[in-house]
Amino acid sequence: MGSRKLPSDRQVESLVPARMDRLPWTKFHWSVVVGLGVAWILDGLEIQIVASAGFQKSLDLSSSQVGLVASVYLIGEVVGAIVFGRLSDKLGRRKLFIITLIVYLAGSAVAGLSFSLWFLLIFRFVAGLGIGGEYAAINSAIDELIPSKYRGRIDIAINGTYWGGAALGAAANVFLLNENLFGANVGWRIAFFIGPVLGLGIIYLRRHIPESPRWLMTHGREEEAEKTVDGIERRVEEDGVQLEKVDPAKAITVTPSGSLPFLTIGRVFLRKYPKRAFVTLTMFVTQSFLYNAIFFTYALVLQNFYHTGSSVTQFYFFPFAIGNLIGPLVLGHLFDVWGRRKMIFLTYGLSGAVLAVSAVFFSIGALDATTQTIFWCVSFFFASAGASSAYLTASEVFPLELRSQAISYFFAIGQIAGSVAPLLYGSLVGEGTNRGPLTIGYFIGAGIMIFGGIVALIFGVDAERKSLEEIAEPLSAVGAEDGSTPKS
Repeated sequence: MGSRKLPSDRQVESLVPARMDRLPWTKFHWSVVVGLGVAWILDGLEIQIVASAGFQKSLDLSSSQVGLVASVYLIGEVVGAIVFGRLSDKLGRRKLFIITLIVYLAGSAVAGLSFSLWFLLIFRFVAGLGIGGEYAAINSAIDELIPSKYRGRIDIAINGTYWGGAALGAAANVFLLNENLFGANVGWRIAFFIGPVLGLGIIYLRRHIPESPRWLMTHGREEEAEKTVDGIERRVEEDGVQLEKVDPAKAITVTPSGSLPFLTIGRVFLRKYPKRAFVTLTMFVTQSFLYNAIFFTYALVLQNFYHTGSSVTQFYFFPFAIGNLIGPLVLGHLFDVWGRRKMIFLTYGLSGAVLAVSAVFFSIGALDATTQTIFWCVSFFFASAGASSAYLTASEVFPLELRSQAISYFFAIGQIAGSVAPLLYGSLVGEGTNRGPLTIGYFIGAGIMIFGGIVALIFGVDAERKSLEEIAEPLSAVGAEDGSTPKS
């Protein structure tokens, strides 16, 4: 029922993908979601804890040095995504989602023991390495283990949990940074240990998540792939599910190969799938720009234009985070029902449209801190689902052999492009005396998102409910092209 050798001693005919996609939703899939999905919660938690700058007073840092700590973490994410993304394609998903979590745990925990700026910078970079690697390895594993019927909603919902972690970090900071409860040199250190404590429990769960059978199939380990699927099917049948037989016509024939050279990867992106690369790049850059523009300056806007106190401003973050969290959970299933292109266009477009409307009201002084936050909540209710779909797109429209690397490269470019937004919008905020520059900035951000949605609508891929191998044929599939022949 699984894999069999063909006359060529290296060719393997396999039903592994079809067997995985025909599975119903069971406890096994919940274990994958819980065990792997925590990566985004940890990232949101880390960003929010550092954004609070509770360590500034304790370590005697300037505002620019606090910003440097945040930047070093983001740089670590980019490096980690690229390095561990390639290793995930080469060594396997399971090894990497264990290694990256350990790297993160060590970096974050040791950072909580920091006694100087240089020490903190080193281990914030290490924590960033781990989280960046998580993005690449985890998205790949999730998409390869989740049945095609549920892949869109699950991937989008999991990516959206970043904001659950951010809300958790903000809530923790309310107590841990209260000097009436914890000393100035104690509370922020405890905050840095929240993620590692959660991560220790997740390591146990991940030990029981198998390697991606799809990855095994394309790397010459077809017998192990078949045994892995056998084990998954047994777990499913133990839950009382009667599995249907798989049509032999759905088998895929592959010739296992090793790590791909960079030249081949370049040909896949630039010659075989140039439109897909353009769509993915556009989605990552546009959502990263908007998020960094608003997220890193919302406190400045509230304080400079609406004159909220710094102690009060943090409470406006909670509805902002909740809107971002709920959006993917509510809208995620529509990406499987209505389709990828339509939903990406709608989420990107509506988020931009709401932001543009808020810019009009902002320009005439018709908003206060509460109504401004409501507009942000509505805009990012849609933007969060759209941003999550960028990771889904990168992980399903390119061949299996470079799936992790595809995520890592586009994530890295998006992060780099989006890094200019906080500086730009911070300068537009100024001292809060002139609404004109920021109004223009909001219109620019809205236009960028709408542009991203239009690009996806025109050039995107209808990947909903399709097998990953149907969306993008593995490079190891017999008769597959290596990227030298243009496609789309």
